[in-house]
Amino acid sequence: MTSSAFHRTITLPAPVCRQAAQHLEQAVHKAIDGAATPWRAFRGADGDDFAFSVPVVEQAAGCLLVLAAESAQSLRPSALRALITVALHLRDAAEAVRRPAVPNPAW
Repeated sequence: MTSSAFHRTITLPAPVCRQAAQHLEQAVHKAIDGAATPWRAFRGADGDDFAFSVPVVEQAAGCLLVLAAESAQSLRPSALRALITVALHLRDAAEAVRRPAVPNPAW
């Protein structure tokens, strides 16, 4: 996972993108607000182009967490765990880009 401070994009591993696209499709079908935009972005990623803007990744993470909360009673524990894992991976990637660099203390 890499990021660019100039373009504010995040490059994600292909398996995470595929899983996110599948889960976001479920979120779209459940009419979770805001899921369509990140779903189109993740679905449209192909080949080696798995770079997304930070806001799209944040929106995807939020939608997946809402999906997890709404589906918690109906999903198998392993499926729920997989969904939450993808959501947290996306959230952590976005937070890593937003976090300011820590300057080295001058000793």
